[in-house]
Amino acid sequence: MLPPTQSEPPRRRRLIGMLRNNFIAGVVVIAPIALTVWLIWAVVGWIDGWVLPFVPDRFNPEQYIGINLRGVGVIFFILFTFLVGALAKGFVGRSLLRIGESLVARMPVVRSVYSGLKQIAETVFAQTETSFDQACLIEYPRKGLWALAFISTQAKGEVARKLPPEGDIVTVFLPTTPNPTSGFLLFLPRTDVIVLDMAVEDAAKLVISAGLVTPPDRMAKATPEAPSLRTGTDG
Repeated sequence: MLPPTQSEPPRRRRLIGMLRNNFIAGVVVIAPIALTVWLIWAVVGWIDGWVLPFVPDRFNPEQYIGINLRGVGVIFFILFTFLVGALAKGFVGRSLLRIGESLVARMPVVRSVYSGLKQIAETVFAQTETSFDQACLIEYPRKGLWALAFISTQAKGEVARKLPPEGDIVTVFLPTTPNPTSGFLLFLPRTDVIVLDMAVEDAAKLVISAGLVTPPDRMAKATPEAPSLRTGTDG
């Protein structure tokens, strides 16, 4: 009887390693999809829970088919939002809105909350032209250290008037990691800003991931590779 070969343990280790790598690759693929589906499902259910109690029973499909259809509240919310937007753009809607805002302005605490939320909503949803233009690099917090930031617009008003006139001043937003909604508002000469070719969305991913998700270099793809240097003689 022949003795067992020594190749069995290495083969077993390779098999276990292959199974582990396949499992990790499957988790990497499944986890983002599952989390996305779960998040959408949870948000839709949350909106249904808030909206459906205000919907009359005769308009709720559950009264006719006996099944709770998730997403019906979202549909009613979208239709209601469209209706409110159409009314707010009309003369009567604008008049009612001004009356309501004048009443809110007389409430000490409520007016502060309302004005802040309204400004955020107008900035995010309405004023799309004021979004960030480009991603850039600036030296922050000191010389020699570089930070990723976003160019919002050129400095205007009193800020531009009182800053030194010898340079073109731009407004730069420096986000924090991993929460890019908080950060610092900086006013810098344009000569101190290095504009990047990457899209604003790619730069935001770079900030959120703390540098782990690096976008591809656009200029490297657009520029053809230079021929490699060869030493010696051919033949």
